[in-house]
Amino acid sequence: MTEESSTISQLSVAMTTKRIDKTQTTGGKSVWSSSYFTDDSLIWEWAVIFMGVVGMAGNALILYALVASKQHKKHMLIVNQNVLDLFSSIVLIITFAVQIARLYLTGALGYWLCVVILSENLVWWGTNGSMVNLALITIDRYLMVVYPMKSKKWLRPWVIYSGIAFSWIVSIVYNSVLVVCSSIVRDGACRAYSNFESF
Repeated sequence: MTEESSTISQLSVAMTTKRIDKTQTTGGKSVWSSSYFTDDSLIWEWAVIFMGVVGMAGNALILYALVASKQHKKHMLIVNQNVLDLFSSIVLIITFAVQIARLYLTGALGYWLCVVILSENLVWWGTNGSMVNLALITIDRYLMVVYPMKSKKWLRPWVIYSGIAFSWIVSIVYNSVLVVCSSIVRDGACRAYSNFESF
């Protein structure tokens, strides 16, 4: 065998992908075959859960430090940032734990489980809220540096609390509308962000 043909055969082996096999039971319900549970995606899901645990521990520690040092009232946007990230980490763990269970979804309960948890909707509530909050922190810091005297007049507590509420509300409304309008349950599996025909 020449070196070139050996390289090509190794490349073709490396480029093959594992497929998800489903088997049909006599009861009419599809179940996942055992080959799916040895797939690399299961390793990835456990790795994501581990990252969620690390994120949860880190954000909880920062929140504890802010409260213990009595700095939480001075830096409300920073506290909100950590709360959003802590929320994201917790629901990331829950979401991927449910995904590992490989539930067969049916009926209204299956649809809502798809929309709320399996579509990662809750994770995106926290993640997108975190992005909005980071933009608010940037504006807050910019005003404090460039306009230090005027910022004391502009950045009243009600403005900060409104910004915190805004970061949560925008994220929840945007993600919920997107997921509810585009998610379906087909063959017992959640197909999130796949039904955009109504748009």
